[in-house]
Amino acid sequence: MSKAEVLETESRWALPTALATFLAVAFLVAAAIVNEVSGSGDAEILRSVDAHGGSVTLVGLLRAAAFALLAFPLLYLFRAARARSPQMRSQLIGLVVAAPIFLALSAGFGAAAQQEAADQFVAGEAKSTLSPQEAREDCKSDREDDETAKACEKRKLADDEASNAQGEASLTPFATGFGIAGGLGFVVVLFYTCLWAMRTGLLSRFWGSLGMALGIATLFGLIIFTLIWFVYFGLLVIGKVPNGRPPAWEEGEAVPWPSPGEQAAAELEPSEDVEAAEDGEPAERRKRKQRE
Repeated sequence: MSKAEVLETESRWALPTALATFLAVAFLVAAAIVNEVSGSGDAEILRSVDAHGGSVTLVGLLRAAAFALLAFPLLYLFRAARARSPQMRSQLIGLVVAAPIFLALSAGFGAAAQQEAADQFVAGEAKSTLSPQEAREDCKSDREDDETAKACEKRKLADDEASNAQGEASLTPFATGFGIAGGLGFVVVLFYTCLWAMRTGLLSRFWGSLGMALGIATLFGLIIFTLIWFVYFGLLVIGKVPNGRPPAWEEGEAVPWPSPGEQAAAELEPSEDVEAAEDGEPAERRKRKQRE
């Protein structure tokens, strides 16, 4: 596309992309707030899931919607960088869309699998593969008296039953498979897109590097910092960040950031006014001579 077409397309999709980004962040925050499931072991968690089935369903829907909406900012930034650098691999655009969709499917299947496992566990249909003798051996270090030992053995057996119920739920393989594929894809997409957005001047070095690092950090559950990055990007798209957007957005082409060496050289280079003052000639007259 020509520069004019690139700028027109980006302008048309800026507001919808920002709204989708803010909604995704809001849905993930809301999911954390309304989540009523708690517990210190698998058995307690499944009992809590059974007691708060409506909350589990709502959290699953909110997370699924949020991850699906993240496809908008990722696709917007990828296409903006691709328009400014033909060296980018356009084949990855499929992964840009698929990764958040897979995460959305994983969230939905995961919520359904939890409820299925909870129903099976509470109904007493889950079986433990841990024998009472093995449970007793595991509790030896915790044993203080007979009553404590019996409570420990009971908890160990219940947790094993709950763990087996979760593994045997029919939707667990789908939740796990889509979760792994979506998570790894999300890391690759965010890292690669931020790298090229930084190279083309769409993102500053700080926000580009931060986005790349957060792509990897999501594997370790540091999602809150990733949400902060997406909030910044939503503001950037509509031009509401301090100091305005980088020049590459307005130019419609790559405007790479100067290297540290080039920046230092530019700072050390004397300005025209200084040179003119050293020559004893007014700056305006000097500029006029240069034009002539």
